Amino acid sequence: MAVVTFEDQEFENVCKELQSPQLDGGWEFFTESHDVQIHRLYREESGLYEYKVLGTLSDVSPQVCADVYMDLEYRKQWDSYVNELYEREVEGKKVIYWHVNFPMFMSNRDYVYMRELREFDVDCGHVWAVLAQSTTLGDVPEKDGVIRVDDYKCSLVFASDGKQGTKAFMYYYDNPKGMIPTFIINWAAKTGVPGFLTSMQKACRKYPEFCSKRKTATS
Repeated sequence: MAVVTFEDQEFENVCKELQSPQLDGGWEFFTESHDVQIHRLYREESGLYEYKVLGTLSDVSPQVCADVYMDLEYRKQWDSYVNELYEREVEGKKVIYWHVNFPMFMSNRDYVYMRELREFDVDCGHVWAVLAQSTTLGDVPEKDGVIRVDDYKCSLVFASDGKQGTKAFMYYYDNPKGMIPTFIINWAAKTGVPGFLTSMQKACRKYPEFCSKRKTATS
């Protein structure tokens, strides 16, 4: 049995954000497009922003969203930014290695992090919550020419939108290090997050087909 990675309170807190995002204490509106609203909070110690995202995936269920997000093999099929991605168990905890393709003339980044999915029944109904955070477990060696991101945290919650779709909340922060101009980071946040959710929505639609092919291939 795997060792518990995150505390119950952490899951409870992020579930509350789906129902009522906590935007006091310096959070500011950043952008809105394609049913996605983004707020951000400036971190003085790093000069970077934390982000909170509220969005809707209109025609896919929260169960499928959670399954797609957790399925690393499928992620390699639909996410063009994935260079290498795998999971292994270290000291009873699931540790993920994620090598991300960055734009031309920029060094790729990689991440080593823990991740956990739990399901809850809350005021707004049944939810699927995922927490992820950088870890040093596994002693994964760094690669030449690839910058290791060791300050990464992400939280996601999926719930029914009351119709045929999914209401989603995401908290995201990482420090990509290196000399990346601020305007590129801002552009990535403004376009990358809605773009990711759009790509994920398309992937959710095709997930039953992928599962069927995988089942056939392994039977």
